[in-house]
Amino acid sequence: MASVFSHAIVAVAMGKLSRSHVMDRRALGLGIFCAILPDVDVIGFAQGVQYGDLWGHRGLTHSLAFAALLSAVLVTLCYRRESGAVITGMGLYFFLSAVSHGVLDAMTDGGLGVALFSPFDTTRYFFSVRPVAVSPIGIQEFFSEQGLAVLASEAKWIWLPACAAFVGVRTLKQAWLRMHAGPKSTTDKVV
Repeated sequence: MASVFSHAIVAVAMGKLSRSHVMDRRALGLGIFCAILPDVDVIGFAQGVQYGDLWGHRGLTHSLAFAALLSAVLVTLCYRRESGAVITGMGLYFFLSAVSHGVLDAMTDGGLGVALFSPFDTTRYFFSVRPVAVSPIGIQEFFSEQGLAVLASEAKWIWLPACAAFVGVRTLKQAWLRMHAGPKSTTDKVV
C-alpha cells in the first residue's frame, strides 16, 4: 500500500482545485478520510481474514463500489441540504478521493493487487508500471530504513506529481478565467 501521507496528499490536492464555497477544512478532512479509510481492512488480519479474501487487505474496501457507497453516505449525511450541483460535486470529490486509494496501491511494487471491481469481480489488479515502493503495514515497521525509502519513493512518484498537477490545473483555470472575463470597462471605478 501507499502510505497514509500519500493518500492524504492526493485528496487535498484534488480538493484544493475546487472553488466551491463548501470546500472548506471539513470537506478536505472528509476527503482525506475517504482516501485513508480503505485501509481499515487491515484489522481483518487480527481476526484471521486472509489477505486475498473478499474482506482481506486491498479487497472490497479498495473497490469502486465501496467508494461509491462511501461517497453517497457522506453526501447524504453532510450535504443533503445543499444544491444539486454541490451534492454532485462533493459526491464526485469523495468518490475520487476513495478511488485514489486503490489506484495508488495498484502502483506499488508489493502485495497481491487491488480488487477494484469487487464484489462483482474479485480479481486483484496492478498497473503494468509499479514504481512506488510498498509501505510496510504497521507503525513500528514504518519508522525504519524501509519506511524512509518508501517516503522517498512516494515523494518522487506521488507527492511531486500531485503538486505539479495541482499547480498546472490551477494555472490553467486562472488563465481560462482571465481569457473569458472580457475587457474591463473604463467607467468602472472603485471609490
